[in-house]
Amino acid sequence: MEINKKVFWNIFWVATACILLYVIVGERERYELFADKISAIFAPFVFGSVLAFILNVPMRGFERVLKKISKPSVRRTLAAVLTFLMVLLVLAVVFLLLIPQLSETIERLIPTLVNFVTDIGNRINAFLESNPELMQWLSENADFEMIDWSGVVQNAVAMLSSSVSKILAGALAAISKLSTVLVDLVIGLVFAVYCLFHKETLARQGRKLIYAYLPEKVADYIVRVMRLTNSTFSNFLSGQCIEVMILGTMFAVTMWIFNMPYIPLISVLIAVTAFIPIVGAWIGCIVGAFLIFVAEPSLALWFVVMFIILQQIENNLIYPKVVGTSIGLSGMWVLVAVGIGGQLMGVAGMFLMIPIVSVFYTLLQEHTNHRLHLREIDPEKLTVQPPELSSKLKEKLKSQKDKKEKSDKK
Repeated sequence: MEINKKVFWNIFWVATACILLYVIVGERERYELFADKISAIFAPFVFGSVLAFILNVPMRGFERVLKKISKPSVRRTLAAVLTFLMVLLVLAVVFLLLIPQLSETIERLIPTLVNFVTDIGNRINAFLESNPELMQWLSENADFEMIDWSGVVQNAVAMLSSSVSKILAGALAAISKLSTVLVDLVIGLVFAVYCLFHKETLARQGRKLIYAYLPEKVADYIVRVMRLTNSTFSNFLSGQCIEVMILGTMFAVTMWIFNMPYIPLISVLIAVTAFIPIVGAWIGCIVGAFLIFVAEPSLALWFVVMFIILQQIENNLIYPKVVGTSIGLSGMWVLVAVGIGGQLMGVAGMFLMIPIVSVFYTLLQEHTNHRLHLREIDPEKLTVQPPELSSKLKEKLKSQKDKKEKSDKK
């Protein structure tokens, strides 16, 4: 049997893939170390690319505002400077709101905890004094004189020295890792700036590579998917920012109306944690309820009730309209995407899976409509209640009714 060239290369690539898979599985630990080294090398560039993509969303807005400036280089520079200033301003406002509130909370919390521990000790003493039988049992069965106190002290000193050595080793490792992270951070920031200033050039170079090494139809499809992905992620990011600002403002106004403490701290905390879709604000709720409980225990329950009401409004009205509409997903599919992303990749998956599902949903919808058009399916069969299916259902129900009547007569 003669094998043509295409079949031969297909068999060759499948066999090569199987051999590589076998080698990788057999030497998994070695390749895991290799993969870790590769990821460490490219980590700052991945961080820079992600940062550039995020900052490109407000930067495009500034460029549209500054479109009257004729020189593109000047317009691009001003837009980049305004973008970084906006980010720094937001971070400064957040920290200026959080740090004073956190220091005040700690000052209140430490005496409260000390009083709590003291109260527990007094309750234990009072319980033992009110139960002399227990005190007598302890004195009879707990022979404190037989305890080797020198051995206890030696063991405690040994544990303390071991703990100190472990803490020092961990501190040195943390310092080394922190220095590596700082270097990667600087490299990522510089790479992000370069990407922002040369984004059109990088996009053109990427398209050249795709069209140079792939069939034209495949390249056209990849470019279209990449443009759709870019648009979807940008819309999702901008919608998420708007939703977070609305939610934080709602909590600030509502807490001010009900005269609750820590308004700036809790509203900013809930807004920041709300970047995790659907479930993130619950983290802010738990922390906020604890802080309010420390200051005003009677208001903690009302804060939880207020949070549940505002969260229902946000989940059912604001989030589907602001975020779901911007990426073309209904609230149900947003919830599905958050659940799948959380199971696969944790918190990052919750954030990333929504635009990914939106892209997949759009492509699947286009492919499905194309297939239906090619097969010339009657549009009436795709309505909510197709006429043929409804008539069949009526006939089935009628036959079941007749059988039941006959059985009743017998």
